[in-house]
Amino acid sequence: MVVRVDIGDIPVDVVLKDIRNIHLSVYPPTGRVRISAPSHMNIDTIRVYAISRLGWIKKQQGKLRQQERETPREYLNRESHYLWGKRYLLKIIERDAPFAVAMQHSTILLYVRPETCHEKKEELIDEWYRKQLKLAVPELIALWEKRIGVQVSEFGVRKMKTKWGTCNPQAQRIWINLELAKKPKECLEYIVVHEMVHLLERHHNERFTALMDNFMPKWRSLRDDLNRLPVRHEEWDY
Repeated sequence: MVVRVDIGDIPVDVVLKDIRNIHLSVYPPTGRVRISAPSHMNIDTIRVYAISRLGWIKKQQGKLRQQERETPREYLNRESHYLWGKRYLLKIIERDAPFAVAMQHSTILLYVRPETCHEKKEELIDEWYRKQLKLAVPELIALWEKRIGVQVSEFGVRKMKTKWGTCNPQAQRIWINLELAKKPKECLEYIVVHEMVHLLERHHNERFTALMDNFMPKWRSLRDDLNRLPVRHEEWDY
């Protein structure tokens, strides 16, 4: 069940479901607010909770609204695309042959059949990004498994609209956001470590922060760098 409540001039979507704890989220790009709460919790109690977090909500909304947005990609010649934080120019090469993506110096070569649509070009580039991540992530996992003392049973890459990564501690599985292929590799490493630390501590509490401080002392700087970088131009849903 979803209930809309207003905290001052901020609308909040309250989702009542079968969970134990209350969760507050602020979503890109406009800073929409959602609270997931146990189905038995009183709306007035949830309202008081939201009011107590109002300062944090406004701070997060401010960050999101100031974050630079990529212009929509059109997949045209000489359009800018990024890999590991470095800018490349796209070159479209039409040919009657299988689709392919390759790199040549500072250019990404996209081989397509004549009259290939925009959506197909996007799909090809996204799949190429996916392959780059699937090459890079296993090395990072192997390195940090030894340092953190955990084991990742499986990892995957997918488009995510609200998070850079997720972790399922029970299954020992982590997921990485496809967009991270565009960011510097040290940002990818930060997210991999962040999700692996969740195998030791599920919640973002003091213990989690202490573990991150121990394993990656500069994690806050990397987090801030990542959050300052342009993000995909789209209306993110949840």
